[in-house]
Amino acid sequence: MDVTIYGPLRSSTGGKRVSVDFGGGTVRDAVDAFVDAYPRAEGHLFGDDGRLASSVRLSVDGASAEPDDPCPADASLSVHPAMRGG
Repeated sequence: MDVTIYGPLRSSTGGKRVSVDFGGGTVRDAVDAFVDAYPRAEGHLFGDDGRLASSVRLSVDGASAEPDDPCPADASLSVHPAMRGG
């Protein structure tokens, strides 16, 4: 799966686009596979309760997606991490 990363999350991957092994499932499964491959990304995406932060935005093949939506193995995932500040 190709993953495009935005904002401060890039410091966890070293680049804007990465490839992650993913066999298909839900969008949450894809995010979990991404975090397995890039553990430093976890703090940018999840709250202390282990839930995906409400300000994280995800898209699959260019369309906005929710964590429970299906995600095929050959999809392109875009991840916009939680933003902090004010």
